[in-house]
Amino acid sequence: MATPSGHIYSREAIVQYLLTKNRELKEQKAEYDRQRLQVENRRAEWEEKQQKKSQQNFRRKDQGAMSNALVLKDDGSGQETKDENSLSHVSYWLASSQPGAAAAGGDDGFDYEKELMALPSPPPDRPPSPMSGEPLKLKQLIPLYLVHEQDEGIKNDGGRVLCSVSHKRITTQETVAVKGQVMLKTVFNELAKPTMTCPVTGKKFKGKDVITLMKGKSGFAASGNVEAKKYNPTLT
Repeated sequence: MATPSGHIYSREAIVQYLLTKNRELKEQKAEYDRQRLQVENRRAEWEEKQQKKSQQNFRRKDQGAMSNALVLKDDGSGQETKDENSLSHVSYWLASSQPGAAAAGGDDGFDYEKELMALPSPPPDRPPSPMSGEPLKLKQLIPLYLVHEQDEGIKNDGGRVLCSVSHKRITTQETVAVKGQVMLKTVFNELAKPTMTCPVTGKKFKGKDVITLMKGKSGFAASGNVEAKKYNPTLT
């Protein structure tokens, strides 16, 4: 099986990988949803608490309105007038007298944004491809129709893969798959690309049906892109 990135896997290995990863992602998603729900519940409880507190403060102001309105003071002329400063505390058109004004302060230390930032990152919807890291679905896997030397009656060959058109042995050459038919890129450019017709099946194909397969790598010599992961200096 090949992925859209051109990496090749055995069918059993890649299918098992996707099934396992999908199960793990479901468990991670359930845990993330549980933690997110806890934050939302704490927010709802905090808002309800602040709303009740605001309503209580508002009722206290309302109940004291009459007594505050009757507070009189001597203006020095021997006559008493109403204290306008005390009336300002029961002026309902002021923002400070509105229900909910106290709730905006967050005086109990609850910080919704901070709570959300403390959550782990939500898991991805799809498992990543083992090599490319791109999201991968089971239906994106492409079956490859491989031709082996042993299928051609060649003995003592090790069963190497052949180009399905030229039947040349594939080692480190650039190779493509056209709707699953594996062929050397030079053969593809010469025989398939000009007419956009598969030389094996005789069927038409589109550009999206062509996948460049990743080169294999040997443990003895570099074949393809090789990057050193670690350098160990030696004494000379």
